[in-house]
Amino acid sequence: MSDHHAHTHHRGGPAYGIALAITGVYALIELAGGLWSGSLALLGDAGHMFSDTLALGLAAIAARLAQRPAGNRHTYGWARAEVIGALLNSLLMLAIVMMLVVEAVARLHEPRPVAAAGMMLIAFIGMLVNIAVAWMMSRGEMTIGARAALLHVLGDLVSSFAALLAGAVIYTTGWLPIDPILSIGIAALILIGTVKLLRDTLHVLMEGVPSALKLPEIGRSLAGLPGVASVHDLHVWSIAHDRIALSAHIELDDLQRWPEILASAGAMLRDRYGIGHATLQPELRAGGGGQKTSVVRLWPRGHKPNK
Repeated sequence: MSDHHAHTHHRGGPAYGIALAITGVYALIELAGGLWSGSLALLGDAGHMFSDTLALGLAAIAARLAQRPAGNRHTYGWARAEVIGALLNSLLMLAIVMMLVVEAVARLHEPRPVAAAGMMLIAFIGMLVNIAVAWMMSRGEMTIGARAALLHVLGDLVSSFAALLAGAVIYTTGWLPIDPILSIGIAALILIGTVKLLRDTLHVLMEGVPSALKLPEIGRSLAGLPGVASVHDLHVWSIAHDRIALSAHIELDDLQRWPEILASAGAMLRDRYGIGHATLQPELRAGGGGQKTSVVRLWPRGHKPNK
């Protein structure tokens, strides 16, 4: 089996440490403010900020683990640690959404008085904190783990804005149901982003083909290289967000041309598709053009896609 590798391991992660400290401290302030004011939106925002703290901690640990080199037990290294961290963060967000909706429905049935002025002040400061944290994180590398943590922060930013808006409505009109209504709206918005992230994370863990790539196109490109008769058993998957791997069996007319074909295939996969880890197995073409019974999917030379 022939192997072509071209790994890159540069990871400039977001400023997790500073963001972690800011969100942790302000989560405590918002929790105290929510209990004092009686605002569900503010308590929900405090819950989000606590989840942000946990999310940032998970993302920081996962990013550190992802930098570990490959070894005898983990031959790809720990790159998938960030994906697992993103999965845990997604599940955490789903739990927060469920708790927020349950409490909001209860508040709709039994509205409670809210200290609107204090609620607005705390929510406004919370918005500024979340904007600062989101800005710091957006300057780093957007790995799937960083996306998960940033989703928490953006969700909290929306939550802070909703708490500010609810406070303004209650302060001017005294209409208490606006607090749980906006909380349900926040939950719906967060749910949309969380489901998308969860889907992307599970796709990586299931070793699906990266969404930006098309398997048949890659197969035809390999089959179109000079000296290649056909391509079969082609697999493409993500090791991590920036590391795509490929394996395939390449049928040749002449095995002596394999070094030249391997170099061409590796350069084409790297330059055209961003695939830096390609494992290609050369095989001599069967006499008379026969196909192997073990073929999973075949791209013969000159194959045209069906229209």
